[in-house]
Amino acid sequence: MRKVGIFGWGIIAPKSPNVERFAANLASSRSWLAPFHGFGPAPFLVGAPEFSFEDYKPWVDERFKPSRFPQLVEKMDPSTHFAIGAFIQSLEQNPGIEAELSALGSQAHVYVGTGLGSMTTIHDSSLALYRAQRAWNRFWAQPQRNAARAAYSADPEAARAATADIPPDPARVAETERDRAEERWWAYWMARSEGLQEFLREFRAIESQVVEGEVEAGKISLMKQRRRLHARLQEDWGAPDPPWKSIPAQLLWNIPNTPASQISMLGQITGMAIAPVAACSTFAVTLKMAMDVIDRGEAKAVVIGAADGPPHPLTVGAFYTARVLAGDGEVSKPLSGLRGTHVSGGAAIWIVGDWEHMTARGFRPLGMEPVGVGVSSDADHIITPSKEGPTQAIMSALESAKVRAADITTWDLHATATPGDYLEVENMRDILPAEVLVTARKGTFGHGMSAAGGWELMAQYLGYERGKLFPTPLRRDELNPEIGRVHQQFVFDDTCPVADGIAGKLSMGIGGINACVVSRPL
Repeated sequence: MRKVGIFGWGIIAPKSPNVERFAANLASSRSWLAPFHGFGPAPFLVGAPEFSFEDYKPWVDERFKPSRFPQLVEKMDPSTHFAIGAFIQSLEQNPGIEAELSALGSQAHVYVGTGLGSMTTIHDSSLALYRAQRAWNRFWAQPQRNAARAAYSADPEAARAATADIPPDPARVAETERDRAEERWWAYWMARSEGLQEFLREFRAIESQVVEGEVEAGKISLMKQRRRLHARLQEDWGAPDPPWKSIPAQLLWNIPNTPASQISMLGQITGMAIAPVAACSTFAVTLKMAMDVIDRGEAKAVVIGAADGPPHPLTVGAFYTARVLAGDGEVSKPLSGLRGTHVSGGAAIWIVGDWEHMTARGFRPLGMEPVGVGVSSDADHIITPSKEGPTQAIMSALESAKVRAADITTWDLHATATPGDYLEVENMRDILPAEVLVTARKGTFGHGMSAAGGWELMAQYLGYERGKLFPTPLRRDELNPEIGRVHQQFVFDDTCPVADGIAGKLSMGIGGINACVVSRPL
C-alpha cells in the first residue's frame, strides 16, 4: 500500500465555522447542541452549523466572473454551500495545493458524498408542487369550466345516481377530514374538465414547435416564443401556473453529486468527481476509495468528504419516528442513558495525497497517517447493527494497516446514545485490549449523518497533532452501568494525554454499512 497523508482539511460544524474554532471548542467538555425551532416549540436539541457562505465570496470573486457567487447562492442547497466552504478551508494549510490539484489533471479526483441529501430543496419544492396542484385542480373543477361539475351542481342526486364514484362533497364531511376531502373533490372534477382539455391542446401546440435555422440562435428564439405564447394562453384562460411549472430547477441542481461537482468546478479539478453515499459511514468510505485509487496509481490527490444540510423538520421527524432521537430537550450523551441521538448538519473535507508525490513538492502532512480502512455490510437489518458486520470491518482495517489489535491504544466509537452503544462496546472488547482508551463524541456535536464521521476523525487527528485527547461531555458517574461492566477506560469530561500507539475509529451507517479507519501518529 502506498503511503498517504492528509494535506488539507476544512470543517463546518455546530458552533464551528472552521478548523480553528472546531479545535478550540473541542477543548471544552460542553455540548454544542441547541434547541430546534423547526416545529415551533418542541423538545428536540440539534447541532445547527455555524456558517456564513458570504465569508467565501472574496475567494470565489477572485477566481470567477462576478455572476458566479450569486449563482451559487441562488441555485445551491446548504449542503453544497457547506462543502464548498470546507473545501476552500482545506486549501489554506498548504499554500500552492490549489494549483497542484488543477495541474494534476485526471490524477486529481473528488469523492464527496452526502447522507440525507438536499432536504431543504426537496421540502420546498414539494410544498410548492402541493400548493400549485391544489390551486390548479380547484380552478378546473369550477362549473364555468367544467360541464360535468355544472351538471352535478344543478342536480347532485341525479349525478350521483348516474356515477357511483363521485367523492363526498367537502362541505358534508367532518372538519378534521376537510382538507383531504377537498383534494379528492377537486382532483375528481379537474380530470373531467373540457376547459382543461382545450387548454392542454393549445399547450401541446406551443410545445410542438421546433428549433429552426442556426441551433444556438434558434434555441434562444424558440424559448422566448414559447414563453410569450404560454403567458398569453394562461392570460386568456385566467388560469394559475400549471403545477409542473411550480417545481424549481434547483431540484436538479442539487442531486447527490452536486457538492462533488461544484468542488471540481471551483477547484478546476478535472479528474473523476463522484458522490459516494454510505449513510453514517460515508466519510470513511470516501477515505478508503481515495487510498485505494492512490495505491493503484490512478490518482496523486483526492478531495474527500461529506456534507449534510442543517437540521430540518423532515430529518428531525424521521429520526424521531425511527425511535433513535432523544425528545426530552436534554443532551443525550453516548454510553449513558441510551435515550437517542441528535440531528446535526455541516461538512468535513480532506485533501488526501500520495505521500511521496506531495511531500516532494513541499506539502506538509497534517494530523495523523491513515494506514488502513475496512468496510463491510451487515446484510441484516436497516438500522440495528449486527455483531459480524462491524467486526469484519475492524479486522479488515487492522489487516490492511498491518497492525495487531494489541497495538490499538485509543478508539473512537460510532456511539449514537441508543441501545446499540452496548453492543458496539461489547464487539470492540471482543477484539481490542482492556487498556484501550475510548471516545464517543456525538454528545458534543450530534449526529451529522455523513459528516459526523469526518468530525470524529478530525477530533482524533487534531488531538494527536496537539498531544492530547479532547474531553467529551460524559461524566464518569453518567456511564451506563451495563457498559461499565464491559469496559472502563473512557475519555470523560477531562482532557487525556495521547498514548503511544495506533488509533482506530468505527462508523456504522443506516443500511448496515460499516467502516473502520486505523491511523498512526506522524
